[in-house]
Amino acid sequence: MSDIAKSTPKLSDNGAFGVSGTGDTSGYGGLVLKGVQVGSSERPFGSYFDEVVDDLERAYPSFSDAIEKVVVDRGELTLHVKSSRLLEVSLILRDELKFEMCMGVSGAHYPSETGRELHALYPLLSLTRNQRIRLEVSVPESNPHIPSLVEIWAANNWQERETYDMFGIIFDNHPGLTRIMMPDDWPGHPQRKDYPLGGIPVEYKGATIPPPNERRSYR
Repeated sequence: MSDIAKSTPKLSDNGAFGVSGTGDTSGYGGLVLKGVQVGSSERPFGSYFDEVVDDLERAYPSFSDAIEKVVVDRGELTLHVKSSRLLEVSLILRDELKFEMCMGVSGAHYPSETGRELHALYPLLSLTRNQRIRLEVSVPESNPHIPSLVEIWAANNWQERETYDMFGIIFDNHPGLTRIMMPDDWPGHPQRKDYPLGGIPVEYKGATIPPPNERRSYR
């Protein structure tokens, strides 16, 4: 066997592009992504982050019960909030700490995080304080319910609909939680990592290109 053959990674015949279990979407089996669980950061957090956390602790006596962890990573402060306390924390951040603007909500899907596979992330901006922080809420795929923040930050309306459409997170008490990008009868949620690649053939100049899920299957 040649040296090249020995060094070639073994390719699975399952999953998108013929691979599975490695996090590799290239189809060549050479990319392995390792999940990293970031724990709560230790003080001092640096920058204005200590000030924000101190102010929130003073304004919200239930801070330790509502905040799962405080993470400072890559120059950003993220407060991991329990879903059941999201409304309370958001109101205090808006009214007491003057984070007047929520810049929307985006979703993330981590299939390996059992019991907390779906995440919703909210970047907040305080014009008064000239500061930015982020909230993050994690829920299981089996019960993907998070309170809607539309009554607190009205501009979240369409962003919550998009996150529902793409990830399947259900924002309770949203005024009209319907799909915003995909047709109403579309099956599944396209930005989840377990969503099938799918596609349709493309024809040009007499040739036909198969849809992505039929390419490079290595079978």
